Amino acid sequence: MNAALIANLRAQCGGPRDGALLRFSLGQALLGDGEPAAAIEAFRQAVTFDPHYSAAWKLLGKACQAAGDAAGAADAWTRGIAAAQVRGDKQAEKEMQVFLRRLDRPPPA
Repeated sequence: MNAALIANLRAQCGGPRDGALLRFSLGQALLGDGEPAAAIEAFRQAVTFDPHYSAAWKLLGKACQAAGDAAGAADAWTRGIAAAQVRGDKQAEKEMQVFLRRLDRPPPA
């Protein structure tokens, strides 16, 4: 099912419906399918379309973290917090602050 969804979303990229929401949806499907590197690219395109899309920043950070890129995750969440503040998206802001704090913590022994 996810493969069909991903194919459908990719087919729409570059068309009249291309935009932040489409790229976010593609990234979300790719991340759910265990493809963090491809998801990172989709989320980066989403925030290029809309730099204040806090949900895309949040999942970009998650994808970076899944790919083992802690610095990329921290950067995405830091920028996402700023985007959430601009939009007044308090919940996303709080979530990304928590993710940042957890990222700085050493893993449990």
